[in-house]
Amino acid sequence: MDKMFEHRLLALHYIYPQPLNRIKRLMIDDPHLEYLEKRPAYEISQLLGIRHETAISLKSGYLKSLNTPYSETYEKHKILPISYNHPNYPQSLFHLIDPPAILYAKGNSDLLHNENRIGVIGARKASIYSQKAMDAIVPDLVAAGFVIVSGLAKGADAMAHKTAIQLGGKTIAVTGSGFLHPYPKENRELNIIIEETQLVITEYPPYMQPKRWNFPMRNRIISGLVKGVLVTEAALKSGTLSTIEHALEHGKDIFAVPGDISSTLSDGPHKLISEGAKPVWNGFQVLEEYAEIRVMK
Repeated sequence: MDKMFEHRLLALHYIYPQPLNRIKRLMIDDPHLEYLEKRPAYEISQLLGIRHETAISLKSGYLKSLNTPYSETYEKHKILPISYNHPNYPQSLFHLIDPPAILYAKGNSDLLHNENRIGVIGARKASIYSQKAMDAIVPDLVAAGFVIVSGLAKGADAMAHKTAIQLGGKTIAVTGSGFLHPYPKENRELNIIIEETQLVITEYPPYMQPKRWNFPMRNRIISGLVKGVLVTEAALKSGTLSTIEHALEHGKDIFAVPGDISSTLSDGPHKLISEGAKPVWNGFQVLEEYAEIRVMK
């Protein structure tokens, strides 16, 4: 990738951390962003659909941002920016309407080359039942070479990452904040372990704090990365089902663990099963959907 274009893209994304479909509006007649620093604010306003004052501020911020050596700074902090035309950028993300323009990564980015990825998600207040379900299902997925993808949230997400690591498998954590603001605090130690031995990715520059609206955006990346999504426990109204909505839009396989009918955390999986999700209680039931992959492996 052209180094100057990479620098301009990093500078722009730092002050305008938007998905690729938004940033590409500025690239319709300027594919390498060579003209952006000279582009009049009114043109930026029209192309992005933002107020003129906002466009003036964006251009001013971009001009200042151009003077920052982002590549050197990120390398110093062991952050690898993976832009949409980087060799490590997962091609499956291009099926999203709004793929990330840049993924910021810490850890083993080679994991992104393994296209056999399964999302394992569930409730933040997951019970011991989620752990039992993962103990029954995840070992077979890891043995078959699948990478476990989750969101590093409290509860089921943390269980999924820990289970994969304990089994000697591979896991990718997709987070909803920048690397300077790891979230949640309860998973700080796990976050460090994944950064050092696995892979953490986010579409947000390092300074971005966790905001409520970041997490639905995070969920679409989880969905975009994986072949299928496994749900252990979830209430009917939850961020877990938000990820499933994205997965359904992208034609991904949905697996749900049947649970105790008296538990509200079983309501989500049971609803999914009633709507066509595959009920599973062992890993082979998931792997049946990917028999071709197993044969090739």
